[in-house]
Amino acid sequence: MKIGDKVSVVDEDLSGVVTSVNGNIVVFKDEYGFTYQYPKEKLVPKDSDLYENVRVVKKAEPRKNISKKHQRNHLVLDLHFHNLVKNPNDYDSFERLFIQKEKLLEVIAFCRKNNLKRLEIVHGIGDGVLQRMVFDVLESQTNLDFYNKEILHHQSGAVMVEFH
Repeated sequence: MKIGDKVSVVDEDLSGVVTSVNGNIVVFKDEYGFTYQYPKEKLVPKDSDLYENVRVVKKAEPRKNISKKHQRNHLVLDLHFHNLVKNPNDYDSFERLFIQKEKLLEVIAFCRKNNLKRLEIVHGIGDGVLQRMVFDVLESQTNLDFYNKEILHHQSGAVMVEFH
C-alpha cells in the first residue's frame, strides 16, 4: 500500500485514501476528513479495476436429496376378517373382534418401531362395531392424530392415522 491508494477496513464500514504508511501501520483519511490508523492486515485495497475482468460463472443449483423413506406410500391395514385368517367361518363374533384388535395394535406398534408417518386403517362400512373398536383403540393411543379418510362422506370405511 502506498500514499494515494483507496482502502477499506475489513470488519467495519470505513474506507478512505491512504495518507501515510509507518511500517505495519497505515493512516488513511475518510471522505469526511477524519483520520484512522489500522494495521495493514485489517485493510484491503479498494480498486474498481480489480473486478472488471473477472468472469462470473453461474453454477447449476444442486438438487435437494429427498429421502426415499418419505416418498413411500403409507401403510394400509385392511381389517376385514377374511383378510386376516384362512377360515373365517371357524370364529365367533367375539373372537373375530379380538383378533382384529390384536392385529390393529400389532400394526400400530410396527409403525412406531419403524418410524412410519402414516397408516390407513380400512374397517369397512357396516353396523359400526369394528369402526367403534378402531376409534376406541386410536383414542387410547398417544402421539398420533386420526381422521376419516374421505372427509365428504359421513361414514367412509377408512381412517387415516398420522404419527408424531
